[in-house]
This record gives sequence, structure tokens and C-alpha cells, in this order.
Amino acid sequence: MESPLRREITFISAAAIVISNMIGTGIFTTTGFLAGDLGSPSLVLAVWLAGGIVAMAGCLAYAELGINFPRSGGEYVFLSEAWGPTWGFLSGWISFFAGFAAPVAAGALAVSEYLGHLVPSLSMHHAGQHIGWVAGLRPGNGQLLALAIVAVFAAVNILGIRLAARVQTVLTATKLAVLGAFLLLAFTIGRGDWHNFTLAATRTSPHGVGTQFAVSLIFVMFAYSGWNAATYVAEEMKNPERTLPLALVAGTGAVALIYLALNVAFIYALPLESLKGVVRVGAQTASALFGPRGGDIFSGMMAAGILSCVSAMVIVGPRVYYAMALDGCFFRGAARVHERWRTPVQAILYQTAASAAMILTGTFERLIYYIGFALILFAALATAGIFRMRRRTGWKRLAAVSWAYPLVPVVFVGASLWMLVYTLFLRPTESLLGLLTMATGALLYRWKFRPIS
Repeated sequence: MESPLRREITFISAAAIVISNMIGTGIFTTTGFLAGDLGSPSLVLAVWLAGGIVAMAGCLAYAELGINFPRSGGEYVFLSEAWGPTWGFLSGWISFFAGFAAPVAAGALAVSEYLGHLVPSLSMHHAGQHIGWVAGLRPGNGQLLALAIVAVFAAVNILGIRLAARVQTVLTATKLAVLGAFLLLAFTIGRGDWHNFTLAATRTSPHGVGTQFAVSLIFVMFAYSGWNAATYVAEEMKNPERTLPLALVAGTGAVALIYLALNVAFIYALPLESLKGVVRVGAQTASALFGPRGGDIFSGMMAAGILSCVSAMVIVGPRVYYAMALDGCFFRGAARVHERWRTPVQAILYQTAASAAMILTGTFERLIYYIGFALILFAALATAGIFRMRRRTGWKRLAAVSWAYPLVPVVFVGASLWMLVYTLFLRPTESLLGLLTMATGALLYRWKFRPIS
């Protein structure tokens, strides 16, 4: 049966979705946490390099999965095929909360935080900003702005994938231009110091460097999350068997290089000791490099850059719930496609509501650990499915994965297990919340969505 979704996404748009999903909240906020946890410039750069290697391994594995299952849904499709419908449902359930609703919330809050450099009342550190309706208090200005951002992008996506893809491409081009200007000016006219790379920071983590490196990789992988974004919209791609692998590899490789360059610029601007615990890393380093006025300009531009990440996730997420609903594994309304706009309107609205709830009740750091633990778990399970599915007759093998097989999936699955074990012990609250979300989904599947045999 022909899909009701239109195949209008080109390689450029698909790569833009990957890049925009990746370059966003994480790179502009993560290094401040790493500075105190690792304490060494070389270790901070090493953890970003390690994250790039792991993300590229995952992206190659997903490219092979995607050319064999060029349908909307990403991990939901892969896990359903490899391990059965229960695991597919659980991946979609986790994606609803940790994969898209929570990152959309974190991204929208990060936009407010960066704009707080210009308008202090928008900052999440402003009095009362961390407490929402749960405590019976009104949301702050930053939360209200975050809610408005999510609502606007939901409306754009409801009006059609062509409009959403065009907005996405423009936002991605703007973000890349801003980052390019930042890097060029940082190393030409910026007031930085290469001596900063020899200065260590006092570590704030009580754990050994090896243990902390594994947990810090969770933060880095949050910044790299989105390397798999194009798999969620494969059903709307032109020539997905060619477009999908190219978009995944090109997008992930470009972002890894940009991340390393940005972190070199951050440390060139300020020693790690001055970056410890800083959320607005981009704003603080821009101020150090270019002065207060330059910092204000780049803060506004970086906020615009994070908008493209929010936009990309608003595009991608509802396609997962749409695919699940078609299989009877999500609320039926998510499968409805608007007759005129040809978009899954109810799926978009479900995600918007969940993101709004997290904006009102969540805190930034906990959202990141919750997101990271849950997503890495299911990405590892999906990648591990290659070992089973490569035995199928007619399976299309990607040359890059076949080279030194099974090196590519082993790198990703091994690194994921390393991160998961240490995070479970060192950040039990967020890890257990991820497991609780999964258990809730398993019960829901058993009682409501499991097919009757």
C-alpha cells in the first residue's frame, strides 16, 4: 500500500535534519559540566572525540538498518523487526518521553537560558524559575518563552512537511553560518590564550577519572544525539536507499568536526576553571573572546542556532508515533494524516503536550541524564539487532559495516554498555526513572496495545 506521506525530503533536507538534531543544546551547554568532572583540557577534548567515534559507529549501523527498512519510525521499526513488537513498542514509548519530548523541552529551555544573557528574567537561574506547577507556583518568563517556542514549531509542522523542511534548512544554514563566523573570528581576532590548554581545573567529581569518563560520555552523547534522525523520516525521502546513508554519514561526520573545533575555541577563550558549572558556555566564551557586546551578539545568534535543533526534533518525533499507531501500538489518533496538509497532526499535538509538561516541571541537568540513559539503552539494542538480521535472506549489507565486521556494531554496543553500567551506579535517580518509564510502557503494552492472539 502506498504511504499517505509525501516523499519530498531531499539529501540536503535530510542532512539538515541530522545536523540540526545534533548541533543544539548539548554543544552549547555540556562543556561546563565536563570541565569540573574531568578537570583536564586533554580529557575534555578526548571525550568529545570518543563521542564522535561512537556516534559514527552507530550511524553506520543505522544506515544499514535504514536501507533495509526505509519506513518512518527509526528504532521502533528496527527493534520490532529484530526483537519483536514488544521491544519496538518500548523503544517508541521511550522515544516519546526521552527521545523527543524531553529534548524539545531541554532545547526550548536552553534558548531561554541563552537569551537570559540579554534579558536576565529569562534565565533559568532567575528566582523561582526551576519550580513549576508542581509546587503551586506560576512558571517564570523563561518557561513561558520555551512554551511559546514549542507551540510555534508545532504549528509550522502541522502546516506541511515541505514548509517544515524549508524552515529547517534555513535554520540549519543560519546556525552553520553563526558557528563558522564564531570559529573564524575566535582564532583570528578573539582574545584567547593557547596557554589555557596547559591549565587543569580542580575536579569536582569524587569518582576516578576512568569511571567519570564513562559517565561524562553520557553528556557528550546527549550532544551527539540526533545522528540517527534521518531514519525517522525515511518514508518521506526521495530515493531513501541512497539518500539515507549519505545523509547520516555526512551529517554526523560534519558535526563531529564542528564539535571538536568548538571545544578547542571554548578552551582557547577561557581556562577550564572558569568554565566549571557554566551552562551558557557559548555566551561566556564569546564574551571573553570578543568583549561584552560581542558576547551579547553571539548569545542571540546561538539561541537562534538551538532553535533549529528544537525544530528538527518536532519534525522527527511525531513520525515515530505515527508509525506505531499504524501498527496499533499507540493511540489511534496519532496515525491520522490531515487530508490537506498530509501531516500526522495528532501525533504532533501529543508530543507538544508532553514537552510542555516537562518545561513546567523539569530541570536541565536531570533531563540530560534521563535522556542519555534511556536513549543509549535502546540505540544499543537496535544496533545489536544487526547480528540477528544479517542472517536474513536478501539482507542488503552496507560496505562500511561489512569492512572489519563486526567492528562497527561492537564499538557502539560496547561503548553503550560501558556508559549504562557506570551511569546506573553513579546517577541512580535518573537511570531508575528511565527504567521506570520503560516498565510503565511494558504494562501499557500488555493491557492496551498487545495484539490478541
